Amino acid sequence: MSESAVNPASPGAQPQKERPPGAPPAEDAPHILVVDDDRRIRELLKRYLADNGYRVTTAENAAEARAKLAGLAFDLLVLDVMMPGESGLELTASLRRSSSVPILMLTARGETSERIEGLEHGADDYLAKPFEPRELLLRIGTILRRAMTPGSKADEISLGECRFDPARGELRRGDEIVRLTTREVQLLRIFAAHPGQPLSRLDLCDNEAAERSIDVQINRLRRKIEADPRNPSYLQTVRGEGYVLMPD
Repeated sequence: MSESAVNPASPGAQPQKERPPGAPPAEDAPHILVVDDDRRIRELLKRYLADNGYRVTTAENAAEARAKLAGLAFDLLVLDVMMPGESGLELTASLRRSSSVPILMLTARGETSERIEGLEHGADDYLAKPFEPRELLLRIGTILRRAMTPGSKADEISLGECRFDPARGELRRGDEIVRLTTREVQLLRIFAAHPGQPLSRLDLCDNEAAERSIDVQINRLRRKIEADPRNPSYLQTVRGEGYVLMPD
């Protein structure tokens, strides 16, 4: 990635907030951890994001990132995919077993298959190098707004050992985050908005073609929610109608 790709003077890279030139970020500004094995890129991103109102900490590899995550709270990770030792994909998958911190992945490989792999490992978004500075800011802003959407405990759906937060699209079993696909999150949000109400397959999808895959999706969700997926207590079948979510 060239230096101009993250140069704060690049066209379109407007500050996030009105701040005097050279002023440090506010104490309550979002704190971003940048993880990249290229020192030059780390420093460029640190300077650029700080100039746009963010607090920034850097790490050169997954091990250093883990150490800093253990001692500090971050609002977002900007994580390079290709690093020596533990890769960004491996670190993301590991973090998702215990953390919901938003992750924006950076990679020199922009193929669709690579982006899908990153999202499947738990990343919130994926940006290919080189990138426009304004696009980086927009994606960070979008992720942070989505992550900071207020949601009360009253909004959560209790399903035995599991809890689903529709606002965050997050399913937890105890303190452990259960990985969901984008489609599974969509389905649970629909069910959570209509607890105790039978929903047809067509209610749960956008078109008749997708309707054929609903049964498969429901079976996958049951394996993540139910103690006994063959005899579901929460995601039940309603004969002749479809499915119903019966929370506690």
